[in-house]
Amino acid sequence: MTEARTDDTGLLDAYSRVVVSVVERVGPAVVSISAGPRPGGGRSATAGAGSGVIVAPDGYVVTNSHVIHGARRLEATLTDGRMLGAVLVGDDPSTDLALIRVHDTGLPTATLGQSATLRVGQLVVAIGNPYGFQSTVSTGVVSALGRSFRSTTGRLIDAVIQTDVALNPGNSGGPLVDSEGRVVGINTAVIAMAQGLSFAIPIDTAKWVIAELLVGGRVRRAWLGIGAQTRPSTAVSRGAGTFRARKRSRFSPSSPRAPRRGRACAKAIRSSRSADTPSRRWTTCTGPSPAR
Repeated sequence: MTEARTDDTGLLDAYSRVVVSVVERVGPAVVSISAGPRPGGGRSATAGAGSGVIVAPDGYVVTNSHVIHGARRLEATLTDGRMLGAVLVGDDPSTDLALIRVHDTGLPTATLGQSATLRVGQLVVAIGNPYGFQSTVSTGVVSALGRSFRSTTGRLIDAVIQTDVALNPGNSGGPLVDSEGRVVGINTAVIAMAQGLSFAIPIDTAKWVIAELLVGGRVRRAWLGIGAQTRPSTAVSRGAGTFRARKRSRFSPSSPRAPRRGRACAKAIRSSRSADTPSRRWTTCTGPSPAR
């Protein structure tokens, strides 16, 4: 019994040393973000608070889009108590990520890791400011990988990290860190009334978004804005081939492919069964032009 108790103590000490080391390494780079009033005025329009992590010594901070979106004023509080004004560099609601810049240089930074190397069961540490309690640390493990959920824009966020780390309002935008002190995710969401269900945007996604925001202040994505449905007919025959048809049933008003007169179009894609016959595509527009 004595030997077993000694082994447990050793394991606990090793675990504690890892967590303490991570906090000492990354903690100074975590900031508390206060977002000023949003458009509309009134007390209900006042934004709340969140967290962020400094990724460059000249003041660039990564946080969640929902923390700062639409705010007219931004402030960041460092762990040493300094309060610094900040400006928005770029915002990407589709991944719930944003980049701001505080008015200072020579700041401590966090090292960005690789979320692609994470494994289920791996130790992770979250640092943030839940309910305004600065520099709060919570630990857990990676519960699952490859989760998906929809952002506020309706676009799916893929490769989301699920953990059992305790997160509360105010943790949003804070870093999820591995045992080596490398940021592997940006904490973003919890499921209300659930326990042990927390989610983080993978840092590999955040790296790409950060680069896009630095260049243009927003993320450019290709899209068609077309809603489609499969036609009930089995096939459409033309010449020597057999074709399956897909009907474009609607266009988003801002779609770059929307016809000027809103004509209904049907696109038939040939599925050639011959290995030496190349596939061909064409688009046919039929029917009246409905009012837009």
